[in-house]
Order: sequence, then C-alpha cells, then structure tokens
Amino acid sequence: MCGISGELRFDGQVPDLHHINAMMAKLEKRGPDHAGSFSDGPLAFGHRRLSIIDLSYKSSQPMVDAELGLALVFNGTIYNYPELRAELQAKGYHFFSDGDTETIIKAYAEWGEDAPKHLIGMFAFAIWDMKAKTLFLARDRMGIKPLYYAQDQKALRFASNTQALLATPNIDTNIDPLALHNLFSLHAVVPAPRTILKGVRKMPPAHSLTIHADGRQELKRYWNLVAKRPAESRSEADWIESIHEALRVAVRRRNNIADVPVGVLLSGGLDSSLLVALLDEIGIKDIRTFTIGFDDQPEEKGSEYEYSDVVVERFNTNHHKFHIPNEQTLKRLPEAVANMAEPMFGQDAIGFYLLSEQVSQHVKVVQSGQGADEVFGGYFWYPQTHQDQKIDRLQRFAPYYFDRDHNEMAEMLQSPFHTYDYTGELVRELLETPYADEHLDAVLRADVTTFIVDDPVKRVDNMTMAWGLEARVPFLDQELVELVAQMPPELKLREGGKYILKKIARGQVPDSVIDRPKGYFPVPALKFVRGEFLDMMRDLLHSQRARERGLYQTSYLDKVLAQPEVHLTRIKGSKLWHMALLEMWLQTMGI
Repeated sequence: MCGISGELRFDGQVPDLHHINAMMAKLEKRGPDHAGSFSDGPLAFGHRRLSIIDLSYKSSQPMVDAELGLALVFNGTIYNYPELRAELQAKGYHFFSDGDTETIIKAYAEWGEDAPKHLIGMFAFAIWDMKAKTLFLARDRMGIKPLYYAQDQKALRFASNTQALLATPNIDTNIDPLALHNLFSLHAVVPAPRTILKGVRKMPPAHSLTIHADGRQELKRYWNLVAKRPAESRSEADWIESIHEALRVAVRRRNNIADVPVGVLLSGGLDSSLLVALLDEIGIKDIRTFTIGFDDQPEEKGSEYEYSDVVVERFNTNHHKFHIPNEQTLKRLPEAVANMAEPMFGQDAIGFYLLSEQVSQHVKVVQSGQGADEVFGGYFWYPQTHQDQKIDRLQRFAPYYFDRDHNEMAEMLQSPFHTYDYTGELVRELLETPYADEHLDAVLRADVTTFIVDDPVKRVDNMTMAWGLEARVPFLDQELVELVAQMPPELKLREGGKYILKKIARGQVPDSVIDRPKGYFPVPALKFVRGEFLDMMRDLLHSQRARERGLYQTSYLDKVLAQPEVHLTRIKGSKLWHMALLEMWLQTMGI
C-alpha cells in the first residue's frame, strides 16, 4: 500500500519537480517507509512506499524496467502475483525483484491495456512507456484503491488523494453543483469521475485510461459485474458450499500475501467475527484482533465489547481493546477530516481513524469486513425496495435510499447551486444497465460497484492509510463478488439478510453474535446532535467563511439547527451533520 503521484506535460515543457515533491509530501502518511521519484521527458513520477511485500530495496518505486522501457508507480496489492509471475516467466520474462510490483510491469508488457484483466487484487497504478510516450492509468474493479487527477491544456497530474493535487497550483476549487447534488442525495457518495471540486476528478473503478503525450486519451472499461442467474440452477446447499470456499480463498489471499503480520479489525458484528472464524478454519494460529469502543450515550452504548469478547474467547486471539473518551472524539475530529480525500458523512470515520492509530503500532496490515452488507444484502432497506411493486426501478429505489428529494435541494441550497435532478438521472442509468435479472440484483450491483466505493470503502482506505495501515477487504474479493451476484435475492434476504453468511457462521461464530440485531460502528457522541457537537456545527455554519461561501438557505439552516435530532435522512443520518461536515472539510482544505 502506497501513495502515488505524477505529472504528464502536453505543452513540450518538462514537469516541475516542485509539483512532484509537493504531492509526495502530502502522501507521506500513506507510505512512510521510502520515497522515490522518476522523470523522463514530459513525464515525472513520485512515490511513497509502505513496505508489505518484498521488503527489500528491489521492490522500491518508481520501478523502472530499462529492458522493457517501462516505468511504474503502484498502490495496492496483487493477490495472484505468484501465479502471474510463474505464467510470465514461462513466457520468457525475467524478474529482478520478489514482490507484486514488478509483475504489473511484465503483465503490461505482455498484455498491454488488457493487463488489469489479469490482476486479482486492489490497485491503482500508472505505467509510462518510454518508447511510445504514453501514460497508462488503471484502477481495480471495486475501486478499493483511489486515483485522483486534475488536467488542463498544459498538463495532467494524478495522485492517491485530493490533498496532494491541492498542493500544486492552478487547481479549480470551485464547487461542482452536480457533484453537490450527488453528495446530499447519496450520503456523501459522488460517483466517478466527479468530485465535489470542479478541478479534481477520479478514475472510475474497473477502468483504464491511456494518455498520449499530445493529450489524446482513451478511457476503457475492462470489467462488468453480471448479476444474473447461472445457466444451471443450484440448490441452497450448493450455494453455501461454493460461497464458503470462495470466502476461504478470499481470506487466505489477504492473510498469506504479505511479508508482515496481518490482523483483523473486530467490531463485534457478524462480518468481522466470521473473518476471524475463517482464519481459524484455514489454520492460522496467531490471529491478532483489534476492537475500539467509545463512551455511552443514554440512547446507545458506545462499544460492542460484549460481542467481540465472546469471539476473542472462542478463538483465543491475540486481542487488543481500546477505549476512546468523548472529549477525545470531538477534539480529534478535525484530524480525521483533514485526512479525507473527499467529504465523508459516515460518523464512524473518526472511529476508524482513532482505531487505526492504535492498530498501526502493532501491525501494518489488517483485514476488515466492509462490503459484506452490500454483497450479501444485509441492510434493512433492501427488503423494502425489493418488495416495492412499482415498475420503475428508480421509483422503487429512491424512497428508501436518497437522503433528500430533489425538491428539498432547492429549499436547502442557494440558487447558484441549483441544478436539475442529476442524481436521479445517474442512478436510473445505473439501475437500468443490462446484466441484472431482478430489481434487487440491479440495486446490489450498483451498491457494490458504485455507491460503497465512495462511502465505506473510501472511508476505511483514507482513515487507515492516515496511519500507514493497509486495510484488506475480503468480502470485496472479485471472484467472491462475481459468485454472490448470481445468487437469487431471496437467499440473500432470508432471516433479515445475509442468510448465507449466517449459515456459514453457524457452529463457528457464537450464536449471540449471529443472532444479535444489526449494528453499526458506534460513535454515539457524534450520532446524537447535542452539546459540544451541536455547538461546533453551529459555529461552523455561522462562520464568516461559510456565510461568504453562500451554500445554504438561511431559512433551511435555521430550521434544521432548531431541531437537529428531528431532521434525519431515511437511513437515520443527521442532515445538520452533513451540512457541517462539508463546511468543515472545505475549510480544512483551505477552500
């Protein structure tokens, strides 16, 4: 796991190495172990390394293969690199290092723009062809690794986070009204290629981009998720057996492909508890687990220790338990926001940030349970949209998912930020794309390939990498996701959702964890808008910078401030927190 950056000039000039250095400085937390740069004519690369595989200098980056005329910067992990390496060696390629990085170079030399199709893992990388003078960018299928860019007529710059791009000049930081519509409709999700800033864009998942020295570009999708029933019907037992094996493979990949110890973020929920059980099942002896808790609020407990403790006892893990008092939660919230590449409304961001700080003192890699709810149908609103009898897919989806209707946008935002119902059009297109048999198939496919990319997946990447900690997400394993996408919706939704996971867990994970009510990462101090938290948001939204920005209608802001705990989204998020978080992020970024 690393931080990558680069600049390609279109105007005949050489890149300004001050730009590369400025970006690398903002990426240091993502890669504290090594820094390197490379330049060739109109192209310059910068890289910050977090050493996970092949800890020697031979796998340092930027990696240059003089024989092939290729240079690479790469962020992520390729889980099938040993098999790929053997395949490429059989084709005559020679390797000078022992890690996964060099495998990407050889794969590109062999398969060109089809190279990403051969990679199983999480990745964002850039390859410079010194002979053809082309830059090739690619992002993994699930968008687990980020890749941002900014371009004008003179140059294109790319980096692993927005902060790095903002450290360079001439980035348009005006708010994109269409992205703003996404942000407030989809609980902070802004699907690629947009971001909240007009001048910053991001590579869509499962895409590659070839850029020529004269500025010509070709964007290509290399993978689609097919959510259709298989040609031959399968019994429930067949589904359980095949998915159980796919889970074992996913967990084994993420544990074994590392030259450093791998831990588990154990929340006390079914998903992370099942990861521990699967590690035990495949024979891992020293399982390292990490749990965080916060102070209670009258309405909600601040920890799930009662559930994580029984998992620790069952599997005798090497466990670390951390407790964060409320005053620390609020005091350190600005730190977490400063490490967000984009605004994130999920209140558990601060939880992951503070947990990652502690975990990074013990291990450099963890497995985490993100994606299980979206892949296996675990959220409460999935049955609601599935049972809705409306013919139109968007009309079946929006009432259970959108944070605000389009009309509320006009009530909330001042006129310069009004737009048409961009989010509705975008989501309709997502839901009506081919390769989905039923409505819920289309919903889960959109969730897995688009919505969670810019919500829990990005949140975990940003908050863990703020401490040089690599998070691996086995429930988003490509082959597992492809398999589960074919499963009938009824098998996913039975018994309140995630039926197959519950069946696999039964007898391994304690029943109290399997049968507990659905929980979320508890951060009560931020969930209930009152006291110091409410004061902070009021001060932010009444600040001079917020007034000058002119985002919100005064009447709407006053209404929400008067009764913040009344104004909630359909999935119980605070509308006031959404407004304040965006303002906090913009101010933190110096915008």
